[in-house]
Amino acid sequence: MSRTVYLNGDYLPEEEAKVSIFDRGFLMADGVYEVTSVLDGKLVDFDGHLARLERSLSELDIEKPAAFDDLLEIHRELVARNNVVEGGVYLQVTRGSAGDRDFVFPDPEVVKPTLVLFTQSKPGLADSPAARTGIKVISIDDIRWGRRDIKTVQLLYPSMGKMMAKAAGVDDAWLVEDGHVTEGTSNNAYIVTGGKIVTRDLSHDILHGITRAAVLRFAREAQMEVEERAFTIAEAQGADEAFITSASTFVMPVVEVDGVKVGSGAPGPVAVRLREIYIEESRKSAI
Repeated sequence: MSRTVYLNGDYLPEEEAKVSIFDRGFLMADGVYEVTSVLDGKLVDFDGHLARLERSLSELDIEKPAAFDDLLEIHRELVARNNVVEGGVYLQVTRGSAGDRDFVFPDPEVVKPTLVLFTQSKPGLADSPAARTGIKVISIDDIRWGRRDIKTVQLLYPSMGKMMAKAAGVDDAWLVEDGHVTEGTSNNAYIVTGGKIVTRDLSHDILHGITRAAVLRFAREAQMEVEERAFTIAEAQGADEAFITSASTFVMPVVEVDGVKVGSGAPGPVAVRLREIYIEESRKSAI
């Protein structure tokens, strides 16, 4: 059965949704996106995703789409129409189509943004088998552009990183710049060492994860110590635990880094507990 998607004001069967070949998202990767998780048919951390979307649009001088104020209603309508119980809603805003290719931005008074949303159903999202065993990662050089804090659709290198990991027989890759881990291909990275949760501090170097913010808040509320600083691959390999966070994985233990077991080589108590807390609190606050 075809999904219902949303395109510039219309709900359409996915096979009927069309975007111009001149859309700048297609030609220039000139767009931003958000993915909001769905648990029990409700949206998780929606306000945080909306705030980050607004920031991303502002940083790139992309006009808010006409239906911006109605985004919550659109998300809920798509979840309902597609019967999504667990999964996510993908939203993308591009600068739109000026009807030809040009490096110069089109006049926003004339060319309006393109707004696309669709759902992805992922049964078992909360009860992921990977969370019980943990994942393995490799390290790769971080050669992305310098504004990783903007959630753009420029995802070629993260995709290449995923493929490097697959070729190495592991689950994902951590990106390394100047000897320190920035983040994962599509997630924020953490270690647990000396009784502290360590994760890179916010800057232009990493995405300001919505799940990251929630998890660190829950950690502090649970009297866990958090230190926001850069760490090395060697530190990760010698740590007691490691994990990642993202909207699609929540809190996911990392049990191996570049072929070296982290801690016991099994999910550690901090990551396990944070995952439990995050899912429990997310179910309570989802809208």
